[in-house]
Amino acid sequence: MDLHILNLIFLTGGFLTAVLLAVIIIPNILLISYKKQLFDLPDERKVHKIPVPRLGGLAFFPVVLISMVLNIGVRYMTGPGVNELSMSSTSLILLFILAGLMMLYLVGEADDLIGVGYKVKFLVQICASLLMVLTGTWLHSLGGLFGITEIPDWVGILLTLVIVVYITNAINLIDGIDGLASGLCCIALVVLSIMLILRREYVYALLSLTTLGVIIPFWFYNVFGNARRGHKLFMGDAGSLTLGYILSFLVLRLSSPAYGGDDSSGDMVIAFSTLIVPLFDVVRVVIHRVRKKRNPFLPDKNHIHHKLLRTGMRGRYVLITIICIVLFFIGLNAVLTTCTNTTVIILIDIVIWTVIQLWINWRIRENAKHHPEVARSYVDD
Repeated sequence: MDLHILNLIFLTGGFLTAVLLAVIIIPNILLISYKKQLFDLPDERKVHKIPVPRLGGLAFFPVVLISMVLNIGVRYMTGPGVNELSMSSTSLILLFILAGLMMLYLVGEADDLIGVGYKVKFLVQICASLLMVLTGTWLHSLGGLFGITEIPDWVGILLTLVIVVYITNAINLIDGIDGLASGLCCIALVVLSIMLILRREYVYALLSLTTLGVIIPFWFYNVFGNARRGHKLFMGDAGSLTLGYILSFLVLRLSSPAYGGDDSSGDMVIAFSTLIVPLFDVVRVVIHRVRKKRNPFLPDKNHIHHKLLRTGMRGRYVLITIICIVLFFIGLNAVLTTCTNTTVIILIDIVIWTVIQLWINWRIRENAKHHPEVARSYVDD
């Protein structure tokens, strides 16, 4: 059998294993959450109105770990050509990545159960980012952004630390309405998996697909689950921090040249495009908080999903709208990589993002005219 076909079967096995484990584990997490009364309680900043379990992320890291280890083991025991997986060079990387994941998983779970201050979470994120850098995973090039290609290692390492913490927090902060964070992560993981398979980086593709496999069942519970019947579940910080760290690693991996390749600027642009909404939204929110002389690390209700809700949209339509925006940016940037440079692409993205924000602000003002109870303090972005 052709080795590429064999490796695709191997990846399919990893994805299906993750789906199966998630289908088994998530209902049990719901059961435990209701028996022990482990709920995310509503408050003035949250969208949901009744208590909902927030331990869905409890399943993410264990399912990814079990699915990866089982399928790599089976692949080694039964398949020829295992050297094509390049395990000699990726085993050490995976060990450090899994260690970083465990750190974020534990601090996220602690936050979900008893609460953890943002300073502690920030410190753990930096430590996990350092573990990623120790594997040799850091930016070696800016892909031609502002005419810059190769950069010194120390610059690349510092940028990588910032990017990992940035992406991890962006996923955590976008997790504000049903299905949004998990839906955006599903889109990103599908695109990143395809790119990694095309580059024949099968072990990293397995990491992406097993993560996708555990998110899909969770997404259905999160979006379609009935909270009054005990079927609804949130991912919590354990889930969002885990997903953010995995995505940051995969994006940085795709920002490096493929084996035997020379230029990775196109892959870099598309990889970052999969996360463009949460990444751009964090920048906008932080600027807004600083302008208002608020602590940029403290939560508020000014994220894009909160603003779209203030236009009068229902939660489900907000979800669809943001997903469509992400798909638009991915498709647009994939086309633009074939005809222009990275700097122009970023500038085009910023202009489009700004126009979208101006349109949302206009819709909020129009909605506020007819519904005075709509808070006007968030219109002045």
